[in-house]
Amino acid sequence: MANVYLKKKISSRIVTGHPWIFSNEVEKTDTGISDGEIVDVIGSDKKFVGRGYINSKSRILVRLLTRNSGEEINESFFLQRIRQCRDYRNKLGYIENCRLVFGEADSLPQLIIDKFNDYFVIQTLALGIDVWKPAIVKALNTLFDPKGIYERNDVPVRELEGLAQQKGFLSQPFNTRIMIHENGLQFHVDLENGQKTGYFLDQQDNRKAIRNIVKDAEVLGAFTYTGTFEIHAAHYGAKSVLGIDISENAVQQARQNAELNGLEKVCSFETANAFDVLKRWSKEGRKYDVVMLDPPAFTKSRETIQKAITGYKEINLRGMKLLRDGGFLVTSSCTNLVNAELFFQIIDMAARDARKKIRQVTFQTQSPDHPVIRGIENTQYLKFLIAEISSN
Repeated sequence: MANVYLKKKISSRIVTGHPWIFSNEVEKTDTGISDGEIVDVIGSDKKFVGRGYINSKSRILVRLLTRNSGEEINESFFLQRIRQCRDYRNKLGYIENCRLVFGEADSLPQLIIDKFNDYFVIQTLALGIDVWKPAIVKALNTLFDPKGIYERNDVPVRELEGLAQQKGFLSQPFNTRIMIHENGLQFHVDLENGQKTGYFLDQQDNRKAIRNIVKDAEVLGAFTYTGTFEIHAAHYGAKSVLGIDISENAVQQARQNAELNGLEKVCSFETANAFDVLKRWSKEGRKYDVVMLDPPAFTKSRETIQKAITGYKEINLRGMKLLRDGGFLVTSSCTNLVNAELFFQIIDMAARDARKKIRQVTFQTQSPDHPVIRGIENTQYLKFLIAEISSN
């Protein structure tokens, strides 16, 4: 086993269990190491720190898979680790649809596996985990006997690892447009062309949280994507629901999902730019009982974080102005660089400018099949707030 040797002064992050070893934390490496290879990380005290994969092209030189010196990285390792992921989700009640593997939170850095009943979508976002893709597929076949496995590696982050973007079947070809069940509803999911892995499983529990506030309400949803929040609102007894999204294709899918659940008379969807129409509608005096905002990540770079803050403040300000007094704002942020503290600061800034008072109903993060590990900040990324908005 080739070795990577750490400097004497290293971040406490490594000591407390974080799996990332940055290149500037390394004193030296053995010669002849190939990118993607499994290496042992050794501390300046000559003690074993962990075992993981290396990539000299990445600023994160090593990502640890284990801190157990007796644990070999082989096919059996991935079978056992994915079995543990399955058993954990089953204990929490996630049997049909879930994030089966959530990267660092499941000690499988940069591996994402989403389970949609009998179908699986895989993302291998770093070279070292991509090398083990055949072993991961074999483990899924052993544990689940799936109807299909699809690869959604059409993401730019792979290029930072020297990997090409790609997508395609990792099983026999199948119809990638499937149907899933969630909270008593049905939804079409496009595994091949949908956003991310085809569907946002991280909000599945949050969608249940709107149940009481939408009953008999006039509801507006912005950044609707395929209409999941809006259709839940209709299902939970909303008087009317309007969803808007800039993508015509997403709007068409939302309409199909409403029809699939027999809710097309309550739900309507329009193609529109949320930033434009929210501002215009507030000037026109439109009012709703509930406004739901579920935007995409506005930035993935610290260099553009201010732009993201401005965007979040703008849409929440507009959302508040569209609410009747005592109405409810349902708002989310999936931008990892906007932590919970900053998220609340943005909401407070929007409320001050809108001259509104906020009463928090609930604040949640992503569903528990996306585990949060304390000390690994990127495992806690989703912020979900329901608040009553009233005049000062």
